[in-house]
Amino acid sequence: MASIRANCRKIMCIGRNYADHITELNNTAPKQPFFFLKPPSSILLPGSGPVLRPKGVSLHYEVELGLVIGKTVRDLDPNDEKAALDAIQSEFNMQSGSEWAYRIVQPSGYILAIDMTARNVQDEAKKKGLPWSIAKGFDTFLPISQEIAKSRIPNPHDAFLRLSVANNERQADSTSLMLYRIPQQLAQISRVMTLEKGDIVLTGTPKGVGQVKAGDVMRASIEVDGKEIEEGRIEVEVQDREGRYEFKET
Repeated sequence: MASIRANCRKIMCIGRNYADHITELNNTAPKQPFFFLKPPSSILLPGSGPVLRPKGVSLHYEVELGLVIGKTVRDLDPNDEKAALDAIQSEFNMQSGSEWAYRIVQPSGYILAIDMTARNVQDEAKKKGLPWSIAKGFDTFLPISQEIAKSRIPNPHDAFLRLSVANNERQADSTSLMLYRIPQQLAQISRVMTLEKGDIVLTGTPKGVGQVKAGDVMRASIEVDGKEIEEGRIEVEVQDREGRYEFKET
């Protein structure tokens, strides 16, 4: 699992890809997919600790389906769905040892992720026309699930995402509601910057985003055909972060 973080050189995030989420934040719908980056240092592996809320930050959750890229992708055709899905990691590995020799291990292709956002930091930056990478980039701001075998999600445009806080369901929607499908997402990214093996693409969040505070426990899950994928579960607590950073309006 640690290889996910070690092999990831960049995390590409598709913004405003669900209509109701655009509405709830009073944003404008994009005419084409747009994206921003999170640093790999923001990845929080399963069981490796809490999400840390920096001082003065209004911390929001956003559950998302994540793609693990398995090959170099440049200038992808936005109408080529097969090429797009083939770009999602699908390598097979062989285990050594007499008992495990020649046994095929299911490859990963997907993860579930919670894209944490320092919303007040982001809002101030937007208002002043400044970059808002800081709002997405704090350490622990991307809790992820275990790796999910590609075969477990035969159609990534037909999965169901859920997120609850303190056992209260906040997000619950299908990936079929994406405004821009995965081929269009990867095409838009790859015409600007090359996608490389190990990169992660987050495909956007549905409606229901909101604030969490210290002591809250977030639980996220993904379902296919009404059945939860066990390795796609996330359970993580929020704690306040110690340190020198404190958000103050500039």
